[in-house]
Amino acid sequence: MAASEEHPLVYSIPMRTRFRGVDVREGMLLHGPSGWGEFSPFWDYDAAQSAPWLRAAHEAAYVGWPSPRRTSVPVNVTVPAVGPDLAREVVLASRGCRTAKVKVAEPGQSEADDLARVEAVRDALGAGGRVRVDANGAWDVDTALRMVRLLDRAAGGLEYVEQPCRTVEELAAVRRRVDVPVAADESIRRAEDPLRVAALGAADIAVLKVAPLGGVAASLRVAERIGLPVVVSSALETSVGIAAGVALAAALPELDHACGLATLSLLDGDVTSTPWQVVDGALEVSRPEPDLAAAVAADDPTARRWHDRLHEVRLV
Repeated sequence: MAASEEHPLVYSIPMRTRFRGVDVREGMLLHGPSGWGEFSPFWDYDAAQSAPWLRAAHEAAYVGWPSPRRTSVPVNVTVPAVGPDLAREVVLASRGCRTAKVKVAEPGQSEADDLARVEAVRDALGAGGRVRVDANGAWDVDTALRMVRLLDRAAGGLEYVEQPCRTVEELAAVRRRVDVPVAADESIRRAEDPLRVAALGAADIAVLKVAPLGGVAASLRVAERIGLPVVVSSALETSVGIAAGVALAAALPELDHACGLATLSLLDGDVTSTPWQVVDGALEVSRPEPDLAAAVAADDPTARRWHDRLHEVRLV
């Protein structure tokens, strides 16, 4: 399969369930001497915000990644903002995952929906399972304080709450007033200064995503400087993009939490015939080849739009 940074392959894959407001996942694959890279910033990222995604793809294709410290990476099952019956099914089908990340605060849904979903996940995991929730910055401080306490009870004890509020200052205010650990995601990957969450005491855990931070090496530097336990998460990529997240998780000196890298089940397809398979709640450290990219190739208008976007990002 011929591809390069000059002639990338554009894919388009429907989502099984609407996630992060996305119904179809799109992106580009490029190939270089070090392997395959993925460039797939969401469309709400402007050119400047998308530039780190291109650096990450270039690193994967032309530079390579550090040697792994481990041969497998523990992962959580990701539960979209679905009803409790489907949430339970997602957990039971997760191939041994003992940690579940549950989406909450979905627009158009009620607080009762969130509580019912978390209760169903807790029941499906059984004794010893861990539940974490992700609000994607949707709450104000007062709402976060109330919902974190309610969800903590519904979960029988939350492992942590991810990005309950939008700003670092709000995260710090919530963290001072709840017993549940707070994880920062958007406040790191979309921030001019990703270390500010630690400086303000706004988080107990750092959620790192390779592409928005500019690559595996850049993410390792953030992990070292931020001084917090790290959870590596995907950005809804194909197996090519997830490989970078697995490489980061495998290279971290310490990995105390399950990672959010088992997200391929959210996509109705992939670019490879050997996608990541969760075995006993973990992913093996490997690097799949995208031999099915032609099967999920985008139509011509979509491909042109992505080529235009790539050109725009290169000019940043």
